[in-house]
Amino acid sequence: MSIVPETQTLQNQPTKMKHPPGLYLLFFTELWERFSYYGMRAILVLYLTTELVSGGLGIKPSVAMTIYGFFTGAVYFTPLVGGYLSDRVLGRRLAITIGGITMALGNIVLFAINNQTGLYIGLLLLIIGNGFFKPNISTLVGELYAPNDKRKDAAFTIFYMGINLGALFSPLVCGFLAEEYFATNINGVIHYGFKYGFLAAAIGMIIGQLIFNLFGNRYLGDIGKKPVGAPEKTNKETKTKAPLTKQEKQNVAVIFILTCFVIFFWAGFEQAGSSLTLYTDKFVDKSIGGWTMPTSWFQSLNPFFIIVLAPIVSQIWIKLSNSKRGDLPIPAKMGLGMILLGLGFAVLIPAVLQTGSDEQHIVEKANLLFIIFTYFLHTLGELCLSPVGLSMVSKLAPVRLASLLMGVWLAGTGVAQLLAGQLAAFTQSLGYLEIFSLISGVTIGLGLILLLFTKKLVRMMN
Repeated sequence: MSIVPETQTLQNQPTKMKHPPGLYLLFFTELWERFSYYGMRAILVLYLTTELVSGGLGIKPSVAMTIYGFFTGAVYFTPLVGGYLSDRVLGRRLAITIGGITMALGNIVLFAINNQTGLYIGLLLLIIGNGFFKPNISTLVGELYAPNDKRKDAAFTIFYMGINLGALFSPLVCGFLAEEYFATNINGVIHYGFKYGFLAAAIGMIIGQLIFNLFGNRYLGDIGKKPVGAPEKTNKETKTKAPLTKQEKQNVAVIFILTCFVIFFWAGFEQAGSSLTLYTDKFVDKSIGGWTMPTSWFQSLNPFFIIVLAPIVSQIWIKLSNSKRGDLPIPAKMGLGMILLGLGFAVLIPAVLQTGSDEQHIVEKANLLFIIFTYFLHTLGELCLSPVGLSMVSKLAPVRLASLLMGVWLAGTGVAQLLAGQLAAFTQSLGYLEIFSLISGVTIGLGLILLLFTKKLVRMMN
């Protein structure tokens, strides 16, 4: 079934609010891919830092967080290559399938080979696979809608719920398998079942690919099958593509400018899987009654808040877009998101003042409400920045550069991940108070600057 006729109809009926069924297919495909990624990520730092005798790799925390930062950064650089190849050679649908299969193999390697060789092979496969998958799934969402369709921001927010529904359950499942179900006590030493968490992540990826390939033709039609950036050929010669227009060049410039700002957002936000995980593990009182919550379960707080808040935020954007004043400009939403992230780290400052940064001399552990409220503010910031950022790229990018520029947007997150890994490593030498305070001050300041230049950026976006 082709959705082209529906898209053409939407251009004549811009007030229609029902979303095409292809959105929900992409929703479930992304749900299972994110289940795989976040399930693996939730236990990765714990796997790296846990002693060998307890089923981990026994790597120093500072080195482990550097490895974590490099991995989470690299998965956002490879979309540059994956986006280019899908635009020019593969087509988006085939690239998504190649990426999904490769990522499933990466988690299977982590399950089967429990040493540093298996770690590096598995992470390499995950990095390569993500490069093919990530830029294309988001671009397909944008292609379901006409260029000026008012539903697009709301559609990306719904799509974002798919991301976070997978991210909600994966730490619970993978963390439970690793820290509870397959954990054994042998002569007083707990041996964790991290490999079974990686196996669950692989199974999730396989389920997502089965859904995508079984129902793709029915709900996506021909969208994403052909490479849109390949040179068009006539009988005798290859047509020369027209150069970018002045407006297209300005649109590309805005994408690069906003990418530079959001690097600092993600550098702070991605402390969740590294420094915030270790701080929670060592310095936060996780006991509820007589039960101690697994550390990895705190990774489900962000997606839980996303699922609760995303429908509300989506409706706010729709109501604002239909009001006389109109919706908030995208740069303003992003500036607000950065400020909220900074406030989330500010919440942790009194907690760190209470606990200190030396796990050998903790006077009193912090209440878990500090971490919960931090994740709440970070989630509000993410909803203001990330889904509208994906929507912005799909709106502004010239068609023949769509996947490549989506790769650029994701590569900015890759730079942020590398920076995040270094910041997390510094918590082991400088202390949590200094790093959390630095992140708070920088992101709030940059958010205010982005608000100040919103009008200029909106004029460039036309």
